[in-house]
Amino acid sequence: MGCVGEQSAARVYGGRTAEDRRAERRERLLGAGLELFGTEGYAASSIEKLCAAAAVSTRNFYEEFASREALLVALHTRVLEQAVAAVGAAFTEAEDADLATRIEIAVRAYITTTAKDPRWAKLSYVEVIGVSEAVEQHRITWRERWVALLEAEAARAVSRGEARDRNFHLGAVALIGAVNELVFHWATGGYRIPLDDVIAELVRVATAIVTP
Repeated sequence: MGCVGEQSAARVYGGRTAEDRRAERRERLLGAGLELFGTEGYAASSIEKLCAAAAVSTRNFYEEFASREALLVALHTRVLEQAVAAVGAAFTEAEDADLATRIEIAVRAYITTTAKDPRWAKLSYVEVIGVSEAVEQHRITWRERWVALLEAEAARAVSRGEARDRNFHLGAVALIGAVNELVFHWATGGYRIPLDDVIAELVRVATAIVTP
């Protein structure tokens, strides 16, 4: 029993368990990744710089992430999961609204989640491009998930008589491409264009794809 008590005490330091401390280190690494990837860029952000920014050791880094690439993917996954939740909440809120309204609030929810913070925009639309085959596969997997969501919304519009029935798959892929390219243009252009203008243009593209 004494050994168990000593082990328990060893796991708690400053009122925090080892699991708590590890979770905190992971969050610091994620924060450092967002800051460095989103400002200096992925290529310029070495593991040493990430560790220094997060105030963790290299050993701590590898306890959480297998590589810089794994950290990048974790961050990209986080923002896209937040975007899925934001778009889902927007659709729920506008359950009975017309198609034009649903398109506008969904596009706004997605863009503000992924691009309102310039660091997230740079990470999501610039830094994840062309990193490796694994990261490209990660992007493709998410693209297909968004395509399925867009096709479902188009089918809903058809069922309500707001759109003509057809295969919306290519249109959904085209819309995702438009989002990626336009926000990439906005981010690499120094964010000079108002984000509301970007959103408005994407709403026009999305509406043209869905409506007759």
